[in-house]
Amino acid sequence: MKTWFFTEDAYPYLPDPDSYESIRVNLPNKHYDPDIGADLYHRYLDMWTAADEIGLEIMLNEHHQTATCVVPAAPLMLAILARETKRARLLILGNPIANRNTPVRVAEEMAMVDVLSRGRLECGFVRGVPYESAPANVIAFRGTERLWEAHDLIMKAWTHHEGPFNFEGRFYHMRQVNIWPRPYQQPHPPVWVTIGSAGSGVQVAKHKHVGAVFLAGYNGIRTIFDGYRSGYREAHGTEAPLDRLAYCALIHVGENEHRAREGAEKILWYMTSNKVAAQWNNPPGYHPPHVAAMIMKGTRGGAGVPLNPQLDDQMARGNVFAGTPDKVYEQIKAFWEYSGGFGHLLMMGQAGFLSYGDTLTSMQLFNDEVYPRLRELTESYDPDRMTYLRNSLPDVEATSLGDLGFAFVR
Repeated sequence: MKTWFFTEDAYPYLPDPDSYESIRVNLPNKHYDPDIGADLYHRYLDMWTAADEIGLEIMLNEHHQTATCVVPAAPLMLAILARETKRARLLILGNPIANRNTPVRVAEEMAMVDVLSRGRLECGFVRGVPYESAPANVIAFRGTERLWEAHDLIMKAWTHHEGPFNFEGRFYHMRQVNIWPRPYQQPHPPVWVTIGSAGSGVQVAKHKHVGAVFLAGYNGIRTIFDGYRSGYREAHGTEAPLDRLAYCALIHVGENEHRAREGAEKILWYMTSNKVAAQWNNPPGYHPPHVAAMIMKGTRGGAGVPLNPQLDDQMARGNVFAGTPDKVYEQIKAFWEYSGGFGHLLMMGQAGFLSYGDTLTSMQLFNDEVYPRLRELTESYDPDRMTYLRNSLPDVEATSLGDLGFAFVR
């Protein structure tokens, strides 16, 4: 198993939530202090370079018009890390290509980072969260189709080396595509795509890309992973390798239970701060009709975030792993076995007001005392034994719609 350290680069110094409508889209940027912001950028970059030195891989992403992630251009951070780190794989998860009008620019940026890092790039594509449709000035309907057409254009730009070509699609019309530089890794960098349902996993599996799931919890993970595995078997006639699946959770490891819980409560800021106005949660055409109806009825929180997230509840759901090294390993192992196994763990190890020192302590404890056991666990993976083991575990029933986590929007 590979573990990827992740932080969303939040700006947590915000006014009373009752004083603003939404942390997404329309929170006035007068609340952003550039001096504090500069310190935060350097702190987050230091965290990523520390992850490289400790022995973890690195993941980063981007969001727009929100204090929850003040990285509107992840390729810029990625380029810095390509120069400042030495060994870690660099995962961007991801480029919201369904919201971009120029996929060729994405192909160019990613090829440049791949060369700069001497082939350490892992390139992820995402549709984008619903509240970014309006700021991107795109119609949410057919967003998945836009994503895959942009994907096809980028893949051809990376792999075509005989001079310019034209591209005629439903959404994109490009002339004289002939990117310089071409990628360092041949035929192209590894590709990841986020998945949030069994159906979305099938298309990712057909391309043999890594399918990454965010915060689906016990309730959602089997259905989503099984969809990918089924699609992989149908397309390729063999079982999906373990390293084709990834899961993201909030993770904090402490020297004792008290410190671990204290740190995990701070990371939970990622959920508790996500106050989103109703008009940004459910743009027409973004969600399947039954999900859109549930949101309109008020039966789920903004974009899948539970209405009142509590640490114990989120740990029980499999969205948060926290405790001493032994406890964290057992939590991850139980979830891994229930899910049928995965080869990548995306570790959201910092959020909100969790300090640099506490973040590094957690990373070091994870690397020294949890990571080796997870590697042993995945090295012993046997598909037949895993199927038997998984079938012996009962399905976990949803206790609320919040069980679905973020998965369906990523």
